[in-house]
Amino acid sequence: MYRMRFIMPAKAPPVGELLATRLQALGERIRAHRGRQKVSATVAAEAAGMSRVTWHRIERGEPSVTMGAYLSAIDAIGLQLELRDPQARPATADRASLPERVRLGDFPQLKRLAWQLHDVEELSPVDALNLYERNWRHIDRARMEPAERALLQVLVDQLGGGRLLV
Repeated sequence: MYRMRFIMPAKAPPVGELLATRLQALGERIRAHRGRQKVSATVAAEAAGMSRVTWHRIERGEPSVTMGAYLSAIDAIGLQLELRDPQARPATADRASLPERVRLGDFPQLKRLAWQLHDVEELSPVDALNLYERNWRHIDRARMEPAERALLQVLVDQLGGGRLLV
C-alpha cells in the first residue's frame, strides 16, 4: 500500500543580492500602485485569482512566488511588465532633471487626463507618470506640445525605467 507523505514545497532557487533587490523593488512598486488606486490587498488578490497571503508575498518580493503569480498581480492592478535590453539604448549624459512637482496648467494633455482631480493644481512626478500610463489611450499625441513631450520623457527615463507602460 502506497503511503502519501506530507512534503513541503521545494524552496526557491537562491538568487543573488541584485536579483533579490530587484524583486523587492518590483513588489514595492506593485504595493505602491495598488495603494494609489486605494484597492485593498484582499480585493487585488481576488482580482488576480490568488490568496491574500500570496499577494503579500509578491509585495514583499519573495523569489519563491511563481512568475505567473507576479504577472497576474501586475495585470490585476493595471500595470504591464516589459523586458528591456539595457544596452539597446545608450544613457544620455545630459538628462533633464526631474521636477519636484508637475503643474497641471503647464501641460494641456496631462490636465485633460486629470479631469477627475478637483482642486488639484500640482502632482508629484510619480503621480503624473501614473496618470499618463493609465490614460494613454486618451492622449492626443499630435497635439502634445514639445515641453510636455520633454516632461514625459524625463518621467519615463527617471521613474519608468526607460519605458512607458502602456
